[in-house]
Amino acid sequence: MSSNIRIQRICQQCGQEFTARTTVTQYCGDNCAKRAYKARKKASKVEASNRETDRMRNKPVEEIKAKEFLTIRDTALLINCSRQTVYNLIKSNVLPAVQLSDRKTIVKRSDIDKLFQLTPTTPIPEQPTPPPFDQEACYTLKQVQQRYRISEKALYELIRRQSIPQYRRGIHVFVPKKEIDVLLGPIL
Repeated sequence: MSSNIRIQRICQQCGQEFTARTTVTQYCGDNCAKRAYKARKKASKVEASNRETDRMRNKPVEEIKAKEFLTIRDTALLINCSRQTVYNLIKSNVLPAVQLSDRKTIVKRSDIDKLFQLTPTTPIPEQPTPPPFDQEACYTLKQVQQRYRISEKALYELIRRQSIPQYRRGIHVFVPKKEIDVLLGPIL
C-alpha cells in the first residue's frame, strides 16, 4: 500500500527542501540518511570515549580513597596539594605520619579525615592589646632626627636594637619620649 501524501519538508542533514511521502520522513534521500547515520554513530563513539577517559582520570583517586594507609604521593593527590606541602604538614605536626624507612613515610587515612573536620583542634590565640598611646608623650621620627642630629638609618637601627615600641598614626610613626631621652642623653 502506498501513500498519496505529498508534504514539503526540510532535510535534517543537508537543509534542502524536498517533497516527503510520509509524515515521519527526515531526509531527502538515501545519501543524506547514510550521512546522518554515520554522524550519529561517530557522536556516540566520541561520547563513549569521553566517558572512558573520565573514568580513567578518576580511577586513581577512587583507588586511593579505598586505602587505609597512604604514601606521601597518594596523600598529596588525595588532598590536591604538592608533596612538599604534605611534608610541611607532617613537620609542623598538623598531620601525623610514620616513617618506616629513610624513603618510606606512611599517613593513616583517618588522620587525613580528622585534618578536615570543621571544628578547629587548636584554639586561635588572642592578640595582645597594645598599650595605650599618648601622642603628647611621644616624638615623631622626624623630631628625633632633628633634635638629636641623627640619621634616619641610625635611628631605625637604634630603635630595632633597643626594641623601642613604635606607634603608627596615619603617615607618622611615634616613639616614646622617655625612652629616646634616656637612650640618646642630653640634647646636643
